Amino acid sequence: MKIRSILTAALALLLATGCNAQNKQENTNTITQSNNKTMNKIVIFFSHAGDNYSVGNIEVGNTKIVADYISEITGADQYEIVTHKYDGMAYMPLIELAKKEAADGELPPYEGAAPDLSKYDTVFIGGPVWWGTYPQVMFTLFKDIDLAGKTVIPFTTDEGSGLANCVSDVKKAFPKANVTKGFSIYGHEVRTGKAKVEKWLSSFK
Repeated sequence: MKIRSILTAALALLLATGCNAQNKQENTNTITQSNNKTMNKIVIFFSHAGDNYSVGNIEVGNTKIVADYISEITGADQYEIVTHKYDGMAYMPLIELAKKEAADGELPPYEGAAPDLSKYDTVFIGGPVWWGTYPQVMFTLFKDIDLAGKTVIPFTTDEGSGLANCVSDVKKAFPKANVTKGFSIYGHEVRTGKAKVEKWLSSFK
């Protein structure tokens, strides 16, 4: 009887330990680690799924696709800037809201905590171009991170704006970082544009 009680207690302890480990894993930071490990690089990006110009209603945002290319090719980890403010919005109301946010200098909140970037020396920063620069929610995160001394590589997805003011705005946000000239690709090209991303990334080798 005593042995049976000991075994029951041991089994309960193992189950509790397993549950605690699972909960700990679920509550970790929103940094997604790449399988191709090169631990000194990270892609920070905002990507808008749903109704998009030129490509229609999409399940995966254009910038997310480019971010995945970068991680696949370089081994960079990822941190996605997430907000639910724009969920379900049609394209025209969205761009009107984005215009007002930019004009007002609004800084919409993002989900979760800012990433710990202490172990990274190269940071890719990407997003769509909304009214001449990155979406305002990206600038909210910019205020919460320090990229001093790091190499910062901006990129954009757009339908004709190119890099717009994104590079200069990143330089303003991080004056002590080494900000490169950046890269842009049309949103409607990203699903077949991996070779363009590879060619761009080859310039950093």
